[in-house]
Amino acid sequence: MHHEGQAMSDTIFSKIIRREIPAEIVYENDEVLAFRDLNPQAPVHVLFIPKRPLATLNDATASDAELLGHLLLATADYAKREGFAEQGYRTVINCNEDGGQTVFHLHVHLLAGRRLHWPPG
Repeated sequence: MHHEGQAMSDTIFSKIIRREIPAEIVYENDEVLAFRDLNPQAPVHVLFIPKRPLATLNDATASDAELLGHLLLATADYAKREGFAEQGYRTVINCNEDGGQTVFHLHVHLLAGRRLHWPPG
């Protein structure tokens, strides 16, 4: 494991997982935790994070395939549970600076509740 792993355990997301700082948690299972984004870009804006930290998508290896699957399945499960799966939603993973990643703990943004345009801006 390289350096990021060490520092990463102290991201804001790790603190949310450890319940050290509050977040509006809306979904949780053994592998994944989800909470509302504090700066929502849509009526529904939830972040899904793996409980086992991974800095970026670039850091994922074949051994993380199951973890990545859990992340996407949890997102779809939440969408179905909340009743907007049929209507539609968007999932986004940002990677590194130009991709708009600001917290270096891999996360999936789930956006729903309005018509989302592409490209986004």
